[in-house]
Amino acid sequence: MHEQAHAPFGTAVQPFAEPRSRLLQLDFLLLLATIGLIVFGVITLNGAITINSGYFVSRQIAYGVIGLVLMLVVARFDYSRFRELRLALYGAAIGLILLVLAAGGVTRGSRRWLELPFLRFQPSELGKLLLVLALSAFVLERVRRRSEREITARIMLLAIVPTLLVMVQPDIGTGIVYIAIAFTVLFIAGTKWTHFAALGALTVAAVCAVLVVAPALGTPVLKHYQTDRLTAFLHKDNADPKSEGYQLKQAEIAIGSGGKTGRGPKKATQTRLAFLPEGHTDFIFAVVGEQYGFVGGAIVLSLYALLIWRALRILTLAKNLYGALVAGGVAAMLMTQTFINVGGNVGIMPITGIPLPLMSYGGSSVIVTLMAVGLLQSVYVQARQAARAKQETIS
Repeated sequence: MHEQAHAPFGTAVQPFAEPRSRLLQLDFLLLLATIGLIVFGVITLNGAITINSGYFVSRQIAYGVIGLVLMLVVARFDYSRFRELRLALYGAAIGLILLVLAAGGVTRGSRRWLELPFLRFQPSELGKLLLVLALSAFVLERVRRRSEREITARIMLLAIVPTLLVMVQPDIGTGIVYIAIAFTVLFIAGTKWTHFAALGALTVAAVCAVLVVAPALGTPVLKHYQTDRLTAFLHKDNADPKSEGYQLKQAEIAIGSGGKTGRGPKKATQTRLAFLPEGHTDFIFAVVGEQYGFVGGAIVLSLYALLIWRALRILTLAKNLYGALVAGGVAAMLMTQTFINVGGNVGIMPITGIPLPLMSYGGSSVIVTLMAVGLLQSVYVQARQAARAKQETIS
């Protein structure tokens, strides 16, 4: 039914939008939310780092500028072309993750990055975007030739492979995002609720096996500190404030001390005295809470709400099913990361080390997220052009 609501897949397209649509046809609400988050992130970052803050701020601005340029480039490109490259995109995602496992540097027990001249490149970040494009295309290729059960099984298998690879790094947060992308793509494609019930049961069983059964049998999958960190939010009142409960406790203190309007960067003691760990990355929302209070946190969450709303709106406007799947995958990526990061800061989700989109310091996250926004813009521009062409035909 979904396919009938969109233009035929065989419609001739141009790889780039018409020149007059480069800027005028962009979704400006989406652009406003994106730039607003980048600016707020830079301002917060400047107050989150006490030593050599200029270095980090200048690099974050550079990442933002590069990302915005790439966003405009991707926005001009016809996203439908990526459907033809599904095997290459999926292979690139797997290959990059394997490369980092083989040659990546180790930092604090994790092997997630490749050292490049300008930035520490994190392949699993780019893998999110590649997975969105590839899974969306694989769904379309199989929808006419396979049973629904087989489609669900194959798409989940394709998602589980990179998920397991990033969890080996270990990067549990990114693994969760990969699964969320797969679930969303299947949902938009019209997968039956019974399939999701089965997948949900398997997910719960897998979590129990990793966190409970395996340690009880003496063959733990995760290291002890990883398990403690993931489960600390479930018993935060009893968690050791000097070990697994330290990060969560300091984040809650920072957010609570901000009050309504915040303490300002100079009086934010949790941040300035370095009680709050990783304030420029994992816990940048806690920095917002301490420095700018409830008002600042509300502004940030409102910008994320606008960003995700526009992504979901673009999903409904897409000219074909592939565009809807891509927009939905990007929306799932943004929503899952935001929820896990902010939830970890306020104590309702486990702390996984996942960055807050467009605000946490880091070139890979900022650039890839802006490229994802560019994909949304491409879907939006193509939808507007298709609607205009249809209107001209009718008139």
